[in-house]
Amino acid sequence: MALLGYARVSTSHQKLTLQIEELRNAGVREDRIFTDMMTGATDEREGLQRLLARAEKDDVIICTKMDRMGRNTADMIHIVDACYKKGIAIRFLENGLSTEGTMGKMVIQILAAVAEAERERILERTNEGRVAAMASGVKFGRKQHPSTSLAITLIQQGEPLQTVISKTKISRATYFRLKRNRNS
Repeated sequence: MALLGYARVSTSHQKLTLQIEELRNAGVREDRIFTDMMTGATDEREGLQRLLARAEKDDVIICTKMDRMGRNTADMIHIVDACYKKGIAIRFLENGLSTEGTMGKMVIQILAAVAEAERERILERTNEGRVAAMASGVKFGRKQHPSTSLAITLIQQGEPLQTVISKTKISRATYFRLKRNRNS
């Protein structure tokens, strides 16, 4: 029986350090900790795939939180079921849950469904906030170049490309986009 660990953060700006430390404190050796630095929304998580390929009967996979392991309920159920069929247990440190035994597997699946519902509620609230912000006049996207209005004026006056670029310091792409939008 081996203790294996899995840690994941969603972006490269986040750190795996805390999760790895928790896994080490739970008894997982450093060389048996598998990691990913990417969103859980994809199946292309190399660390998770290596972990699942490495895990054998009677091994225990330890993960700090449920949402680090699966991207949604279906994915979580698939991972739990595949491990369960191979005789591999999964333990979550945050809440002390384990797939060991029939009840453990059922509890994990229920909690995975609850976690997915919470993620969907967060997305709904985020979208509602975005719609409200747009309605109140908040502009999204990249800010305009400070010289955009001058560039538009020069283009309307028929100034050539090099003159507009040298006076405003806009890029060639911006010049042509502004010129195209003017003609639309």
